[in-house]
Amino acid sequence: MKLKKELIAQRDPKSPVSEVFRTLRTNIQFMSTNKKLKTLLITSTFPGEGKSWITSNLAVTFAQAGNKVILIDADMRKGRQYTIFGASPRPGLSNYLSGIDVQNPDDIDISKYIQKTEVENLLIMTAGNIPPNPSELLVSPQMVKLLEDLKEVCDIIIVDGTPCELVTDSIILSRIVDSTVIVTAHKETKKDNLEKVIKNIQNVGGHLAGVVVNKMPVSAKKYNEKYYYYGTSEGRAIKESPVEIKRKTENIVKQSTNQEKITKKSKENLEKPQFIKNRETNKTTMDKTNNILNEINSYLDKEKDKLN
Repeated sequence: MKLKKELIAQRDPKSPVSEVFRTLRTNIQFMSTNKKLKTLLITSTFPGEGKSWITSNLAVTFAQAGNKVILIDADMRKGRQYTIFGASPRPGLSNYLSGIDVQNPDDIDISKYIQKTEVENLLIMTAGNIPPNPSELLVSPQMVKLLEDLKEVCDIIIVDGTPCELVTDSIILSRIVDSTVIVTAHKETKKDNLEKVIKNIQNVGGHLAGVVVNKMPVSAKKYNEKYYYYGTSEGRAIKESPVEIKRKTENIVKQSTNQEKITKKSKENLEKPQFIKNRETNKTTMDKTNNILNEINSYLDKEKDKLN
């Protein structure tokens, strides 16, 4: 399984684009504080707005955060996730929902339709063979059962849906998932089309998390200078020049040297502990006592000589 360059969150986790995906992941998680988010649908208005690219990289960032993620490609007409992750195109979702190649439809092994990826904690279910009736398959009880069964074995399910303005597949899915995100393209997506999609999702009872604006223009200079990372992929950003870093390092060394001098001087001026002082006091007292005893013994010896 060979990952494509589109998975920038996996190939270059320290890039500014990867940081944007982590920010998107965090925002989605905070939007669902009242109820734990388990199923998330990513859709768009028309093809070419970057829906599948957003979905795949968002799934990677969820997996990088330690979540067990299953990515379902629900675009059974023109699914792209198998090419992005370098997975086998079939069997996939359409094969599971139709049950054509299954002898006992009531006892289907889901694991046969799920593939591992090179990304840790991330599994993928591709779209499978192109069926003649994708919309009918998505409204079937098998689709609801699939999501319920997968919820038991993973932390989040991310579904790559179809563009809403062409077919109704994603509108159908928005009813059975926890939340939906709409991907739009800068200066490409029409406002009227976006408003129509939002209204359609709300009319069927779907919950909308928000809208992602893709293909925003960013200058090469701003892209290269915006972030500099160190440490892990979750490391904080710094914007300091080497001269500034050197100056700060010299200050730290200077402060450390001054602190050592102060500490040494303080040690010289420190009083001795009480038990040492007591020991020295006791020694002085014993010396005085011995001198007195010696003087007494000397006096007694002299008196004894006189008596003799």
